[in-house]
Amino acid sequence: MIRQICLLTALGVLIADRLSLAETPSGSRPDIVLIMVDDLGFSDLGCYGSEIPTPHLDQLANAGIRFTQFYNCAKCETTRATLLSGKYHHQVKIARLQNCQTIAEHLRPHEYRTLMTGKWHMDRTPLERGFQRYFGHLSGATNFFTGDDTFLLDDQPFSVPANGFYTTDANVDYALEFLNASPLDQPLFLYVAFNAPHYPLQAPQSEVEKYRGKYKIGWDEIRQQRFQRQRELGLFDAKVTPANRPEDVPAWNSLDAQQQDTQDLMMATYAGMIDRLDQAIGRLVAGLKDRGNWDNTLLIFLSDNGACPFQRTKPETLAEKRSPWSADSYWTYDKGWAHACNTPFREYKQNQHEGGTRTPFFLHWPQQISAKGTVVTEPAHLIDILPTLLDVATSTTESTDPSTTGATHNTALPGISLIPALQGKWLQRAEPLFFTFYGKNNAIRFEQWKLVSKDFGPWELYDLSNDPTELNDIATSYPDIVLRMSQQWETWARETDVVRRKPK
Repeated sequence: MIRQICLLTALGVLIADRLSLAETPSGSRPDIVLIMVDDLGFSDLGCYGSEIPTPHLDQLANAGIRFTQFYNCAKCETTRATLLSGKYHHQVKIARLQNCQTIAEHLRPHEYRTLMTGKWHMDRTPLERGFQRYFGHLSGATNFFTGDDTFLLDDQPFSVPANGFYTTDANVDYALEFLNASPLDQPLFLYVAFNAPHYPLQAPQSEVEKYRGKYKIGWDEIRQQRFQRQRELGLFDAKVTPANRPEDVPAWNSLDAQQQDTQDLMMATYAGMIDRLDQAIGRLVAGLKDRGNWDNTLLIFLSDNGACPFQRTKPETLAEKRSPWSADSYWTYDKGWAHACNTPFREYKQNQHEGGTRTPFFLHWPQQISAKGTVVTEPAHLIDILPTLLDVATSTTESTDPSTTGATHNTALPGISLIPALQGKWLQRAEPLFFTFYGKNNAIRFEQWKLVSKDFGPWELYDLSNDPTELNDIATSYPDIVLRMSQQWETWARETDVVRRKPK
């Protein structure tokens, strides 16, 4: 981690930091805002190398702490189960959220008002799992202009207006409404789960036209440009080599002019969705500032998984080349763009290689982050978010021992608190991080080592300290490490009741 303090003074600063949290008056406990976006690749924000302007998100990241090795569960519902429960998704039976409390259910006893807008994608409803207000859709994907029949306002069906509706905007409209109706003397937890930029790729015409023609240089050039910016931003050093274009992705110059134009339209729409997303988050931040507690607001931003490689454009949309600002359109982009969005990594959503599981993540908290602009290169994971929030929510209501900073309040939770990272200190992780997509794609990460498999295939081993893009499989050179880590994964899979799909 890039640091501005020396390790010899870390313990003293650590204790002081914890005491500063504990001595905050109970009436000044932080508001907590958790923002999750959908299918956003590692390089899709300006602060992670994108050409898409995201000034509001970039400003938040640059004034906070930004992670380069934050891990998710590679899929919409598995990530949501882990995020909400603080446990690995198979422990809670994924969407069922069994044998657990959600973040909202944890925070309400600590006097937090719990609010949510956006995509739920779990069983039951948010109001049945601890949230006091809700607007959004229960489904995993929705039409951005017309919605679907799973939309709710609190616990009642919501009829999407016939005109002027766009899901990304509506999520912030209702978040601001909920904020404005909340008491100023009660801390709040707001979870905004945007469906963007998940397919169907749909955006207002003005947003799409900003980018039309800019992607005719192709996915190969876009990936190269993004990686260069990532190096300039200090996210990767000169020894890192980006993963090559996969064999099933054609070279851009092999496409004819019509194919390139269609691909340009797809990516221009995706860029427009991210642009509109950034604008919406800017409106949300302005509303939070108007509330008057911005300096004591912890804002967390993440994506649920890496970019999506699945081509699911509906035939009639492609045949008629329907405008993506039309409600009857249903575009998705091709795997070449997913590869560019995940620069510099391999693989995509559902895979446990870095392209599927490593995505943007940052924390912003003006009152508590002293090392603003720090880039954290230590691994962190979704399982760490709930312990972090429990540290924040309980620090003013429970007696705490400063020597335990970064420990989990609930020993049943596998993660650690990220509070030490707020001041540029080491995270203390004693256990490996585990990954699976129904036993088909699996991984285990501990220290610099990552063991990973794809499509029921053999284990691959990578030293991520030297090879973060997973290009050099060294499994045959370190059979003892492969054996030890594979046994650890098998033990974890049994203990967490991993549901294993069978090879076809």
